[in-house]
Amino acid sequence: MTRIVVVDDHPIVLRGASRLLEDTGAEVCEAASLCRGYRAILRHRPDVAVIDLTFPGRDLGGLALIGRVRKRAPATRMMVFSMHADPAVVARALAAGAVGYVLKDAPAGDLVRAYEQVRAGRPYLDGTLATEVALLQADPRRTMLGALTPRERRVLTLLAEGRGYTAIADDLSVSYKTVTNACAALRQRFGLGTLTELTHFAVRHAGDLR
Repeated sequence: MTRIVVVDDHPIVLRGASRLLEDTGAEVCEAASLCRGYRAILRHRPDVAVIDLTFPGRDLGGLALIGRVRKRAPATRMMVFSMHADPAVVARALAAGAVGYVLKDAPAGDLVRAYEQVRAGRPYLDGTLATEVALLQADPRRTMLGALTPRERRVLTLLAEGRGYTAIADDLSVSYKTVTNACAALRQRFGLGTLTELTHFAVRHAGDLR
């Protein structure tokens, strides 16, 4: 019998996803946290692990779990079941080791279809998402946006809104110097020479920062 571990901190989503997968004849183990999910995967060595990305206090913590499972239980095929439709997040999940990616607002049948393909060793990605990920990977700077910390994303968002250093410092409750250093680091990372160029870059990619 196929074994599956489902890792999600939302009880209704956890039970609903598990029920759909149980109806395929699989044996399903539920885990409501990252730690429990990791332990369950190491203990049961499932054929497939279905992992959410966001957990309390650990935004995108599921990415780290995928990376750890990839190293410790390489035979387990992993797929993401998440609300995140940002192609940068999808690309990071695939790079971490996920074989499939399903959005939580997709039809129920998509979860089952994805599971069946991943179990068979074939990747699964919604066609629209696949196109967006491909376009993202063709633009290295957009790919780099996915690796930003929440504070760096906030700095760029505020720059896109036309905020100056002082206003950004007040918003983040940090010093003026901290903001100037952060902007300097961002300019270096994206190969931009001036604050004006960084601001224009932030405006162009405002949608990717949400």
